Amino acid sequence: MKKYLILILLPFFMGCEKDSVGTRNPFLPDYPVNLNINLNLPTFSNLKFPGNGVLITTAGVGIRGVFVFNSGTGYTAFDAACPNQALSDCSSMTLNGINAKCPCDDAEYSLFTGLSEGKNYPMKAYRTEVNGNIVRVYN
Repeated sequence: MKKYLILILLPFFMGCEKDSVGTRNPFLPDYPVNLNINLNLPTFSNLKFPGNGVLITTAGVGIRGVFVFNSGTGYTAFDAACPNQALSDCSSMTLNGINAKCPCDDAEYSLFTGLSEGKNYPMKAYRTEVNGNIVRVYN
């Protein structure tokens, strides 16, 4: 019986890599986010249309602010801090169409997925939920 148990569990232990990148980003701290966005306000009205995003830099919202994006199938929200850079003067990303751009290394991250080709860490994602004309962003 012990032999079978070892044979069953062995692939699980062999599949782990020490050098793999974990899901915890060492560059970005965890800050609480709880934001309600009213789509009826002129500032956020373009979020009603797919492919549009906004950067919200209100104090206390995320590390360097939060991008909120209408993907056409729902809303995505990501922190505006460059995920592959230590926090510095250049680590605040800017909105560039359907991407966010990090000025430190000129990397562009998709606001659909939060990914950038060739980078170790994706953008820090936040949860979203829609209730009528209110989009809630939280973690």
